[in-house]
This record gives sequence, C-alpha cells and structure tokens, in this order.
Amino acid sequence: MTGIGYDVHQFVENRPLVLGGVAIPHSHGLAGHSDADVLCHAIADALLGALGEPDIGHYFPPGDPSCKDICSLKILEKCRELATKGGYGIINVDATLIAETPKILPHRDAMRSNIGHALGIAPARVGIKATTNETMGFIGRMEGIAALAVAQVELSDCPF
Repeated sequence: MTGIGYDVHQFVENRPLVLGGVAIPHSHGLAGHSDADVLCHAIADALLGALGEPDIGHYFPPGDPSCKDICSLKILEKCRELATKGGYGIINVDATLIAETPKILPHRDAMRSNIGHALGIAPARVGIKATTNETMGFIGRMEGIAALAVAQVELSDCPF
C-alpha cells in the first residue's frame, strides 16, 4: 500500500531550522506547534495514508500542549508503532524538499539516518531529494519550505 504526504511551514526568526531531525544552521527556522520539521511531517502523513489512518493532526493536534515543540522524529516513531500494531512493515519512504535555501545535500545522510532509525528501516530505504521553486511563489520568495513524500507499506505476512 502506498500513501502520499505534503506539508508546508513558514520561515520565522529566532527558531532553529530542523529538517529530518537535523538542526541546520540558517538565519530562520520554521513556524509550528512542534519543531515544525516539514520533512518529517510530510513523511508521517504519507505513512499514515498508506496505513489508512487519520492524518498527523489527529495524533498530534496543533493546540495540544503535550505536542508543543515535540521532536518530529517522535511523530515518525508513532507511525512506526501504528504500522507494527496493524501488522505492517514499512518498505520505504521517498521525499522531496522544496526550498530556495538552505542547501540540503550536506545534511542528507544525517537526515536519512535519523528518519531510518525512527522508522526502523535502513537509511538506504529513505530517499531525500531537494529542489527549488525557481524563485517563484512563496517558496521562491524564501517565505517557507514545502515537502512532498510517498511511503510504501506491506502486511508483514504478505507473500508478495
């Protein structure tokens, strides 16, 4: 089964920028109730979709004080827990960050490692790519970052 996820967050001052569980040196962070890790959020929604579960906001409501500044790797761990409970194994995830800045490549391996660890899969099964919006729209104006993700799961006892 396959799911797709999308997330977007605005840049804000005086907040760390966290992507894939990695704190990236940058002039701005992302606004959000959690750590606003747009990459992890898109992957979480892709996994939840593949599992036929409600979206990320169902499990981590934006106004819930217990979710304030939560590390989004914990959100991925919850997705892994839901998959295991439902008898599913996570096959892979693939995600694309859409941002004019910062450069993602220097941090990609650490992101893959963090996400793979949280999901209980090898980093080699975590695809992370980045592209720009060619200076168009809110991303092109460097107002925020978007992420798209797909995830594939299978029943653990599935013979295919």
